[in-house]
Amino acid sequence: MRTRGFIVLGVAIVVCALMRSAIGPVSVDGAIKLALSMPAGEILAFRLQSVLSAAMLGAALGLSGLALQSLLRNPLASPFVLGVSSGAGFGVAAVLAGAYLFALPAVTFGGEVGGAIAGALITLAIVAWLGRARVSDGGDHGSGASDPTALVLSGVIVGAIFSAATMLLEQLVPHGLRGDLLSWMAGRLPEIPARSALATVCVSVAVGWIALASQAGALDVASLSDDEARSSGVDLGALRRKLFLVGGILAAVAVAYAGPIGFIGLIGPHIARKLVGSRHGALVPASALAGAALLVSADAVRQWIDLGTGRLPVGVVTALAGGPAFLWLLRSGRWNR
Repeated sequence: MRTRGFIVLGVAIVVCALMRSAIGPVSVDGAIKLALSMPAGEILAFRLQSVLSAAMLGAALGLSGLALQSLLRNPLASPFVLGVSSGAGFGVAAVLAGAYLFALPAVTFGGEVGGAIAGALITLAIVAWLGRARVSDGGDHGSGASDPTALVLSGVIVGAIFSAATMLLEQLVPHGLRGDLLSWMAGRLPEIPARSALATVCVSVAVGWIALASQAGALDVASLSDDEARSSGVDLGALRRKLFLVGGILAAVAVAYAGPIGFIGLIGPHIARKLVGSRHGALVPASALAGAALLVSADAVRQWIDLGTGRLPVGVVTALAGGPAFLWLLRSGRWNR
């Protein structure tokens, strides 16, 4: 099953990458039209950079979603659903607004990545605490589990608060920066990615992948009760701190690079579980690959959609596709199987 699952994921990534590379504007009789044809030279290199950006961001979000789901023992957890993306977005907006208002470099306030990480970790801590606070008195308070309904509601409300705070900050900056922030908040893949930013994402994905893969056995055991995990020698406190940092930092790096992109971190790990099972030795790489395939495919789809004002932000495509998928998971109860 695992081999077949990885073959499916590999084929999906290759097909999506070829589609994204082949879809794009071309000049026909002096007019620019959308076409499906494999380019060459600089245009191909340009599109391959977009494919790499989408794949790395999707992998980061897939791994972040898996880390958060393991941390909270809740398959409905993801950076977007829990408001972590909104918190990271507020952190970036706060850094940019502070830099403008005080006429100082953004690095003075920690830089965009630093602001995103701070906002993501603070949000995750708040939502995790609120989600556990609603566990009934008859429940297992020491299990580290959370009430799914409380967790989702807390994430939605906290995320809405941070989104509103971000919009408030937008009113403090000039119109040019405000337009950039609004576009960034919709979730966008840079057409020409900065090499330093792309390198940061790649390194973050590699470190997060290694950190989770090195704890695969402990993660399998930690999915049981706390008593069973501890009796097997797993240090749950250390493991949860690592998951907290990995999930929050990966989500923050992705948000700092491309804005809040929803539902990749939720759907990616679910697809991975269906294809390779629930053992984390296979689930970690499969979640990264599934997230990569989803975001590259979303980027390919958005190339076809032109409403007269340019291509849709990729965050709009993932929300339109991922929102109904989330509601189906929530309604059907399949996430709890």
